Amino acid sequence: MSRSGEPTRALPCHPGSREAAIRDPWPKRRGRRWIPALRFAAAGMTVLVAAAGALAQPKKLGIGREATREEIAGWDIAIRPDGRGLPPGKGTAKAGEGLYLERCASCHGEFGEANGRWPVLSGGDGTLASHDPVRSIGSYWPYAATVMDYIRRAMPFGNAQSLTNDELYAVTAYVLYLNDVIKDEGFELNERSFAAIRLPNEPNFLDDDRETAEREFWKPEPCMASCLPGEARIVGRARAVDVTPETGKTGPKVE
Repeated sequence: MSRSGEPTRALPCHPGSREAAIRDPWPKRRGRRWIPALRFAAAGMTVLVAAAGALAQPKKLGIGREATREEIAGWDIAIRPDGRGLPPGKGTAKAGEGLYLERCASCHGEFGEANGRWPVLSGGDGTLASHDPVRSIGSYWPYAATVMDYIRRAMPFGNAQSLTNDELYAVTAYVLYLNDVIKDEGFELNERSFAAIRLPNEPNFLDDDRETAEREFWKPEPCMASCLPGEARIVGRARAVDVTPETGKTGPKVE
């Protein structure tokens, strides 16, 4: 209808014109009209399949090269608490004493007592519950494998990973000897005998068992406000354990 109220006649239009598209958004699929669209859709599916294939098959960019076994072995040096990863080799505390005095004592002291503020390696028995605990290898560390792993990675300071496997076993044996973990300076530390080494504080390290021991306290929707009735009050205070030496205060004697 026109604005005057008179009926209007539909104007003829070309099948490809804008008017035809508005009046008939879905053209009649007869003859050859819809074949180009089908070809386009098939071409699109081919592109998608080709793209999926390209993702499935990584394309080499020609940058760098694959690492050799020797290069991988240089990084794969972790020693686990159960002894997995121990390198082949052997050494005694007697053989390690000279190496320790030459390469380690300038920082850690001749008997592991430490020079200046370098880490203490020995002593500290019975001090963990005191105000000034001495966390040495003998008093605190849980695993002998951790000692050897750290020496292997980072020592001697400034010349890390310079020790041979036999030197590594010998220095580790001497450090354990300083802590009375190894009693005989002639005891040969190697891949097989390492399993018998136990540090005194190992039983005090526990596996994380929160999934079983604390599961009853877990809530799917934890309370975030006004969780307890009444006014909040302080019922206890944490005790500060500062291991930094204080001026004018004598800490526990390290023997």
